[in-house]
Amino acid sequence: MEEQTYRTKEGGKWCRPFQSQAGISCRGYSTWLQRALTDLGADVPSAQVREKIREHDGIGIANGAAATITEDHARRIRITDRTPEARPTKEALTWIAEIDGSLIPMVETGKAGDEGPRDRRKTRHLFWKEGKLSMIRRAGEVAPTFAVTLGDAAAAGADILRLAIAAGFNERSPIHGWGDGAVWIEDQRERPFGARCKDPVDFFHVCDYFEAAKVCAAHDPNWIERQKDCLKTDRLSAVLTALAPFQEPDSVPSEQAPVRGGYRDLINRPGQFDYPAAIQAGLPIGSGEVESAHRYVIQKRLKLPGAWWTPENAQAMLNLCVTRANGGRDRYWDALAA
Repeated sequence: MEEQTYRTKEGGKWCRPFQSQAGISCRGYSTWLQRALTDLGADVPSAQVREKIREHDGIGIANGAAATITEDHARRIRITDRTPEARPTKEALTWIAEIDGSLIPMVETGKAGDEGPRDRRKTRHLFWKEGKLSMIRRAGEVAPTFAVTLGDAAAAGADILRLAIAAGFNERSPIHGWGDGAVWIEDQRERPFGARCKDPVDFFHVCDYFEAAKVCAAHDPNWIERQKDCLKTDRLSAVLTALAPFQEPDSVPSEQAPVRGGYRDLINRPGQFDYPAAIQAGLPIGSGEVESAHRYVIQKRLKLPGAWWTPENAQAMLNLCVTRANGGRDRYWDALAA
């Protein structure tokens, strides 16, 4: 009877009142502490999380606890957590939509019980897998929203449509997208948006053709700047005329003929170099926004030196990073506490 004077029975088990009010259990971690560990775990390696919690909060945690808790919450994140809250609108707003890929280091080992070496490290297979980052924002706004998938190109297309709908995309909305000319990127933008999506080629990727020809035009220090100016003022024919003399002979393999390949791209992609219209509308002329987003959405956490990920953990951590970038962190923790 003495034991029951300071314990209460909740959910079929005995617990102390303080544990119930504080939301903790013996050898457990409060929701506050789990949130702090998960937030830090999305930025730095788990070993550093343990050090930072001890330094700033004076809390000692067990070895491996930071990784376990971070990965557990990362796997719990739902598609609604990482999708921004809907902002419907009937206005014919212009949207900037971009998709790009970034390679992530992966590792796989044989499963326990499989035939083969008992030491699973001997079955380790290292490889790289592309994380497809989708980004969309309203023209005139600053903060984009993101999605990342380790799936196929169609999964990236589904991601960007989901982001667009949440952001208020409607049948009157024109889509402005840039890319490096990869066919799969153009296909996944055109599939959900159709004719409303323009797929111009990134200005700075086109300028790479000029860099390849620069050696041939070394006697003219202003040659490259003149070609850039021609592109920005709708004089593509002048650019073609300037590049033509520097094309590599047909006997040179395609992978060693950047100028010839660039010249053909400029001819075979009519209507995809309308930089004057974008400049006049105050829209970007390059895909630098999504390319720089790789660094702070994906690479900051998943491309640390010596870090290799299983595909399952990699996708979970990507979901965690995207949830934070899209402002869904409070929504996830509030739902968990409800």
